[in-house]
Amino acid sequence: MLEEDMEVAIKVVVVGNGAVGKSSMIQRYCKGIFTKDYKKTIGVDFLERQIVVNDEEVLLMLWDTAGQEEFDAITKAYYRGAQACVLVFSTTDRESFQAIDSWREKVEAEVGNIPTVLVQNKIDLLEETVIKNEEAEALAKRLKLRFYRTSVKEDLNVNEVFKYLADKYLQKLKQQTAEETDVLHSTSNKIGVFNTISGNVSNQSSSNGREVITLRPNKQRTKKSKNPFGGCSLL
Repeated sequence: MLEEDMEVAIKVVVVGNGAVGKSSMIQRYCKGIFTKDYKKTIGVDFLERQIVVNDEEVLLMLWDTAGQEEFDAITKAYYRGAQACVLVFSTTDRESFQAIDSWREKVEAEVGNIPTVLVQNKIDLLEETVIKNEEAEALAKRLKLRFYRTSVKEDLNVNEVFKYLADKYLQKLKQQTAEETDVLHSTSNKIGVFNTISGNVSNQSSSNGREVITLRPNKQRTKKSKNPFGGCSLL
């Protein structure tokens, strides 16, 4: 575990044009079911699944967003706070492939650069494809994204998509934690801090005689404390 008694929750938004299989992908992953009947998502839908990645318990919260332009104002609000993203296009829909750049821009405008994958869905319909393999691969290379070809119907590579995103987010979280620790150590060596030796609290002074009191940065993630006094401890 990254930190004792701490659960990692990751908000994942699944975006792309309508009818590319976003809802089916989430249903397959979270419920293990598939239906060929298409039902347009109105606004946003939500499902979740708990998995273990590299001995870390992770709760994936999957947000299924509508692919039609009339729902843009609604879905954009749900991008906020997203920590990972799946960009989906369909093997049989060239417009959905051409729209990927636009979908990525919409997400990045709200949340910046987050772990993202590119997915070509419905590869069980390759005989009906309107997209060349090299085109899809070139898009992934240009966007610098991991690329998966999936079939929700055949349950092919669906698990791999979300496992990869969870792993990427955990790597990012570890890096952020390490950087915060480095800043904390560096800061504590250079500035005045509260001193509790012998029960007296005093502040170190700078060379010009002025007191220096600086608050140390808080970590974004802290483990649950077993301290009976609410987790507070003396420095």
